[in-house]
Amino acid sequence: MKHPEPVLTPAAEYKRILVDGVHYYGKHIVLGARHCNEKLLDTGAIAAFLRELVDRIDMVAYGDPLVARFGSGIEEGISGVQLIETSAIMVHTNDMARDLYLDVFSCKGYNEIDVIEFVQAFFGTRDINYQTLLRK
Repeated sequence: MKHPEPVLTPAAEYKRILVDGVHYYGKHIVLGARHCNEKLLDTGAIAAFLRELVDRIDMVAYGDPLVARFGSGIEEGISGVQLIETSAIMVHTNDMARDLYLDVFSCKGYNEIDVIEFVQAFFGTRDINYQTLLRK
């Protein structure tokens, strides 16, 4: 099967994130939060968190979030994904440890501090670590 020739476009057209004069394709925050409140245990609360986060960082949801509880023992928790027009938001939790793991990737820019502050407010934790990755 022959693939079409790539269309070469200026970076600014599809690499919309500009940091220190460099264009990037996407921003990806990888976040961990410990000692979260009881909302961490509720699939409905996790779905609400995903929907509210989409609005908070000015994204456009693609469909409804998919949220499910599974696992057992020390590995029981909730996983959820919210597709957005510019990529996806994924969350994983651990009931026993009350830990939350969150990935937000988008080729549309957003403020990662808004993400951190929302996690703190929603899950009642201040014990957060994160990294922001810029993808070329």
